[in-house]
Amino acid sequence: MRALPARDLLEVWDRGACQAPCERALALLAAASPEAAAEDLARLSIGRRDGLLLDLREQTFGAELVSVASCPGCGEGLETTFRAADIRAVPEAEAADPLELTSGAWTVRFRLPDSTDLTALTVAGDAGEPRDAGGEGGEGGRALLLARCVLSVELGGRPAIAAELPEEVTRALAERMERSDPQAEVRIALTCPSCGHRWESVFDILSFFWSEIAAWAEHTLREVHVLASAYGWREPDVLALGPRRRQLYLRLVGE
Repeated sequence: MRALPARDLLEVWDRGACQAPCERALALLAAASPEAAAEDLARLSIGRRDGLLLDLREQTFGAELVSVASCPGCGEGLETTFRAADIRAVPEAEAADPLELTSGAWTVRFRLPDSTDLTALTVAGDAGEPRDAGGEGGEGGRALLLARCVLSVELGGRPAIAAELPEEVTRALAERMERSDPQAEVRIALTCPSCGHRWESVFDILSFFWSEIAAWAEHTLREVHVLASAYGWREPDVLALGPRRRQLYLRLVGE
């Protein structure tokens, strides 16, 4: 994976305006890993995909992240600062492919959800991006995710289907998926300095990174506009300048 130069990052941002979240994630990884096949990137588990996005974010904007949240207790806004290393999750063990779960008389062979599954949920009209078999997109989303990720089911050694799995087995399956792919759902412990309320907030690297890219793109294009207007340079000329030289020219324009 390579760090994205300004021109490539702007290109991904420009195309991403009309893309769904999964498409944006894969576009970023494809630009940073041109040697990787698009199908291989789409088949990365959500945790592995998000781990790579975290790496790319660190290469692009640095190791420090600043997140803003509202306290669910009193509504107070608070800012929390952490480093990329603080939210890197490590699976309990190297995940085999496929994985297997035995719960009572049930045996389930399954794979971890990937971007193709989240895209299928979006196409099916299920809200949100469920990250595990427990699902955040309702019963329809959970059923579709199970249908896609469960490869085979046996009950007492005889073939069965995913729709027959009892609730306790689907819960165990969701927990096993989470342990096998923990980067898929990162939670940050927060404490409100005003009222002392404590809670956990889900941190989505894709939406966080994309919001940073959008803010950076708007700021960068303003700089391009100023310098192009002052010197007659083209956009590639301005983007080719290092940040320090660009800031110096901007100061000269302002004098």
